[in-house]
Amino acid sequence: MNTAQRLLAAGIAIAVIPSFALADQSTRVALVPGGPHPYFAAWEQAGMDAARDFDLGSADYRVPQKWELGLQNQMLESLVTQGYNAFLVFPGDPVGTVAIANELADTGAPVVALAGCLKDPSQAMFCMGTDTGNSAYLGTKELLQVLGSGAKIAHFTGFLVDPNTQLRIDAVEMAAAEGGAEVIQVIADIDAPEPAEEKINAYLAAHADEVDGIITTAWVPAVVAANALRKIGDKRIVMVGIDHDEVVIQAIKDGFVHGTMLQNPYGQGYIGSFVADKLRSGCAVKADAPFKSNALTDKFIDSGTVFAGIDDVDNYVASMQAITTVLFEQFESTYLDC
Repeated sequence: MNTAQRLLAAGIAIAVIPSFALADQSTRVALVPGGPHPYFAAWEQAGMDAARDFDLGSADYRVPQKWELGLQNQMLESLVTQGYNAFLVFPGDPVGTVAIANELADTGAPVVALAGCLKDPSQAMFCMGTDTGNSAYLGTKELLQVLGSGAKIAHFTGFLVDPNTQLRIDAVEMAAAEGGAEVIQVIADIDAPEPAEEKINAYLAAHADEVDGIITTAWVPAVVAANALRKIGDKRIVMVGIDHDEVVIQAIKDGFVHGTMLQNPYGQGYIGSFVADKLRSGCAVKADAPFKSNALTDKFIDSGTVFAGIDDVDNYVASMQAITTVLFEQFESTYLDC
């Protein structure tokens, strides 16, 4: 089975596979998020598929027990001693993680910030993730296409330590202002079941009649808000969620959620593992690579986002596959000098 056939078997349709040199089997990639979260679960399969398809020594998903920067740093230091020599890291803190990322790079290991960026300057090769501000902006625009001007919106979002959260808050505010709507409530730091259940349900119990729309820009708040609207039987409030949890997908089908902004965690882990090995095998990041800039870094690559509403929800997997296909086909020629 060749690489293209393996990708197809994994559910990723690749029309053209970029050329690549013989992979170095000694490459051992560690994919390390800031803590436990369902968004990152796709990294595990992505790493396993990449290890198989690109003949890596390993590409393993390793998760700190809790969202604490010290625990992530300890895990990364331990992984170096275990022989891992390439790191795909979601920063536990965009500034606080810079020191450990630089330490990893000083060992000769390529470091890529994945799904969230480090604050420049750092020795990370680049940052690859969702353009979270753009995703939140587009999601709010989708919401306002239904609601129009004058709408009152509640925004439920993620951890304040997550470098993406403030970008999302600012983007929702911008889109609302442009559309003549008002964000009447922002509830953050709830990207975990207990705080999300407590705060979202309490807010809707007290203020559901005052809200026209809900935008959620983190996984757990999207699930909890979708369940809350189903529980109270409210299809008046228009909601746009994020990610592809089955609860959200089913709520779209049943009319409780208008749609969801898909991200591409599988593509991040799969392509990130491929690139880590290329960098260990003699390739370099192009000096003129067409990176984008965001509030944290000038070396950003968008891993893609797309809206899925009622007409697209049955084919959302295909939408995610298409994002990965395009990015993978063009990655080496666009960003690497081999």
